[in-house]
Parts: sequence; structure tokens; C-alpha cells
Amino acid sequence: MSYVDGYILAVPKEKIEAYKAMARAAGDVWKEFGALAYVECIGDDVPYGELTSFPRAVQATDDEIVVFSWIVYNSREERDEINKKVMTDPRMAPDKWDMPFDGKRMIYGGFRPFVEL
Repeated sequence: MSYVDGYILAVPKEKIEAYKAMARAAGDVWKEFGALAYVECIGDDVPYGELTSFPRAVQATDDEIVVFSWIVYNSREERDEINKKVMTDPRMAPDKWDMPFDGKRMIYGGFRPFVEL
């Protein structure tokens, strides 16, 4: 079975194009090092829930867009190796990017699929 990293974050509407450029560049790096898939999605139908919701989870404001992303790997072991390479790649250096979102509100984690069809 594969392994998946998932992310949810809020991007200011005026910075969405900068985020898209950063995501495309990052996706190229992840794929180059062996990720099977790299997907970034802009919230289209993500209502603000009364108790829980994607916008609540990342404390999105009215001037922000929720982004849901995931990266697929062959295994947890390959994910760990790929992420080490990505994080040390000069193209991914933090000073290279003017971060178009607040990373403190990003939610992320690694997931082991139990159903793959």
C-alpha cells in the first residue's frame, strides 16, 4: 500500500497566484525525488461549519481561500527518504520563498491508507 501526506492551509486571496507558483515548483521537486502524485486543490465547496469545518480548522478569514493538498508515495519509508531530499534541496530553501500563507495555521500529517481502489 502507498503512503500519503495531507495538508490543509489558508491562503490570502491576493496571494493565491504566488501560492500556485510555489506549489508548482514544490510539486516538481517532490515528483523529481520520487513522489507518485502531488495534488493541490483550492476550496470550492467548503462551508464554514458550526462546530468543525476546513475553514475553522485553519482559522481562515473571509479574505482567505482554503487549500487542501496531498502527496502520494510508494511507502512510508520512501516518503521519509524523499522528504529528507526535498527539505535539503536548495530550491526549497525557506529564504527562496516569500511564504504566501501562515504556516502556523497549516495542518499536516502522514496517513497510511487502509482502502485503495
